[in-house]
Amino acid sequence: MKASLEFATMRMAANTSPADWLTKAITQLAEVGLAPAGFAAYARLRFIPDPLVSGQHEADVVLTDDHLSDIEQSARVLRTLTTFTSTPDRCFFAVWDGYGEITPPGESETTFSLPDRRYCLFEGPVSDFDQWGRSREPWLGMPPAFVWPADRSWCFASDVDPHWASIGATDVAIRTLVAGSLDVVAGPRHEFPLHYS
Repeated sequence: MKASLEFATMRMAANTSPADWLTKAITQLAEVGLAPAGFAAYARLRFIPDPLVSGQHEADVVLTDDHLSDIEQSARVLRTLTTFTSTPDRCFFAVWDGYGEITPPGESETTFSLPDRRYCLFEGPVSDFDQWGRSREPWLGMPPAFVWPADRSWCFASDVDPHWASIGATDVAIRTLVAGSLDVVAGPRHEFPLHYS
């Protein structure tokens, strides 16, 4: 699959050096879906509710007709986080390469690795994410694996298996997200439930 970016300003990153902090911070597979350690506070954006009983499958969760997609929920969180960075026009988006070959025409692939995962790195303004789910490319139908601004004031992390995304940020940013209309819960970085798979 060859990707064609349909954003005004997002592009393949020139190199992977902006992701060096991730590769140093995340050294175990158990941490791959988590925002790195070192933030003042953490929260989870629950794309669907947590399991109610032991062994519950994601497919057993009953959702309303107006339930927002993972992409739209992620976009709303990122819009809020935009107000908590000094670099909203320079943000990095890491996409898991398991969605297929992600190579914009005329550009070379820029990848970096974490335990058992490899990612392609893009950069652009946070506002470009509003176009993410509108592309015809299948890999743009899922939230990015990691999103962070150049000043690293926060980090959004979403792996392919959990039913939630992890967010690391300042106390006030996390409090703002929790007080919003989405299902965001604050809590320790490592304490989280999983649906049975």
